[in-house]
Amino acid sequence: MRNTSRRSFIKSASTLSSGLIILPGLYGFSANNKLNIAVIGVGGRGRANWGSVQNENIVAMCDVDDNRAAEGYKMFPKAKKFKDFRVMFDEMHKEIDAVIISTPDHTHFSATMIAMELGKHVYVEKPLAHNIWELRTLKKAAKYYGIVSQMGNQGHTTNGIRLMKEWYEAGVLGEVKEVHAWIGAFDFRPGHYWTKPKKFPPPKHLIPNYLDWNLWLGPAKYRDFNSAYAPKSWRGFYDFGNGQLGDWACHTLDGPFWSLDLGIPSKVEAYVPDPMTKHNFVSEQSIVTYHFGKRKTKPPVTLKWYEGGLKPDFDKLGLDKTKLSRGGMVMIGDKNT
Repeated sequence: MRNTSRRSFIKSASTLSSGLIILPGLYGFSANNKLNIAVIGVGGRGRANWGSVQNENIVAMCDVDDNRAAEGYKMFPKAKKFKDFRVMFDEMHKEIDAVIISTPDHTHFSATMIAMELGKHVYVEKPLAHNIWELRTLKKAAKYYGIVSQMGNQGHTTNGIRLMKEWYEAGVLGEVKEVHAWIGAFDFRPGHYWTKPKKFPPPKHLIPNYLDWNLWLGPAKYRDFNSAYAPKSWRGFYDFGNGQLGDWACHTLDGPFWSLDLGIPSKVEAYVPDPMTKHNFVSEQSIVTYHFGKRKTKPPVTLKWYEGGLKPDFDKLGLDKTKLSRGGMVMIGDKNT
């Protein structure tokens, strides 16, 4: 990117492989060759994401929560402000080159799909979408519309994950047939990242005047507002988030998935001792086992994810549990671990 202008990079990356037309409004470049970026989800993770591209032109900002968006709105007074991203695209699609999407999981798909249909390049915070159908559809759409896309799995850009891959490819670990990863127990607290209501269904709370609750719900089934849902603790409800598996496993499991070229599992099993599906609430403990078949010269792999304080049998694995953290991952090789 340092040796290639943004204009030429975007243009070459956007040309459809079939040689079809370029979508109109794709090149709204300013005179100084900066990208015109729209931000959907200004607060929270959105702040970290648009904070990395402040030298580009932030032309539009969209958030249903004026309170969490306030800092971003002040930093970009010239950017047009919206609550509904559909209205933003209707009014400004000709002025936008790329979109940063950092909303709760359940609205990733609709915002991203509209952007791609309009030929806009997208950066979407992890997890990419809310269910497998949405994931597969977005992957097809990115290819069909010929756009540049990236998922915000920031850990993938660090040295640690590259070391894992290099060690494995250099034969340091030997053959890996077993992977274990875990995360500690939920820290449920009012107003915290994870919040567990005192009773189910959660009682109706007064909707804050700075929040558009209908737009926050988006495609999800309507329910009365409760502070356990928004602004931060929605990940604990499966209508909106994906629990620890969707929130943290994508970081922890990225290393072995990439290093071992795992791809799609042939079978997945879940052990959930106390399911909360009746209340649409995340289960406090679970173990998910993924079975991967042989990949060319690589042997089959069994990968286990433990959450809610459940952990592997470290003694059986020959590991010193006193040196292992609240969350982590081990790849068991026939030479080294």
